[in-house]
Amino acid sequence: MTPEQGTDFGWNQQGIAAAKAAAEKEGIKAVVAENLGYGDVRPTLRELAEDGAGLIIAHASGYNTAAPEIGAEMKVPVAITDMPSAAKPGAVADYTMSGHEGAYLAGRLAAKMTRTGTVGIVVSGEPPGWNTQSAAFAEGVKAEKPGTTIRYAVIGPAAYSDAAGGKRVTESVIAAGADIIFGQGNGSSFGMLQAVETTKATDGGKVYFIDVIGDKSSLDKGNLLSSVVWNLTPVFTAMIEDLKTDKFGTHGYGIKLADDSVSLLKTSHIPDDVWKQIEGIRADIISGKIKVEPQFDAGAVHALVTQLATAQ
Repeated sequence: MTPEQGTDFGWNQQGIAAAKAAAEKEGIKAVVAENLGYGDVRPTLRELAEDGAGLIIAHASGYNTAAPEIGAEMKVPVAITDMPSAAKPGAVADYTMSGHEGAYLAGRLAAKMTRTGTVGIVVSGEPPGWNTQSAAFAEGVKAEKPGTTIRYAVIGPAAYSDAAGGKRVTESVIAAGADIIFGQGNGSSFGMLQAVETTKATDGGKVYFIDVIGDKSSLDKGNLLSSVVWNLTPVFTAMIEDLKTDKFGTHGYGIKLADDSVSLLKTSHIPDDVWKQIEGIRADIISGKIKVEPQFDAGAVHALVTQLATAQ
């Protein structure tokens, strides 16, 4: 179940693709209910359960209250995100994703490549998955170049599909000096990308964009620097396996650099010598030489950035 269409090269598309891939791998059928919005999804949950679903993946943080409720009512196991406290053996599993290791690499990359000495973080809300990447990105920037200015802006409390807002807020962050934008936004990321394509940096040069979850390379007009790419297929496959072995809901699920379930996208805009350095940092994270801990609270992000601005 996804709130938006599976065409965003991000959260919705990656979730749908992973569900289909996991189902094929496990020899079962995947049914996709997409573009459901962010309102009450209880009718859809009941419909899926009545149609025989053996597992419902409620792929939005806004569904993590309704899904356990209807799952219990219809006696169908559900998977939710961003609410680990709701996990219940055999009934509810949480997959609060954290691409923090990849986001840390993105921060190191941004600090290496900024010309103005200012980078921006633009988010469509502050769910745990975004917060942990924002914090790790900021940590990466500071580890690479401590004097770099980090400007942080929130489009709105749940502006995931607000492309117009994404463009407006990103333009304001660019005007404040950022020449690299780390954007987290689902559908709103298209507005962010449009902003970097049509707005010059304060030094008159190009603005680059670092995306999350998916790969928008096919849409790149010369501004997509990288993306923190998530591969959710291993996560959803593990859920299905856990259902078969009565382990569902007994633990959480995560992504990491070590198994490439999270990775940093290499594009032609990244110089070879810089990418070689990033690969070295990646190896140090995997080996444990560099520790990157997830920080899911928005307060942790606010403490790390140079300037906080919640835009409306």
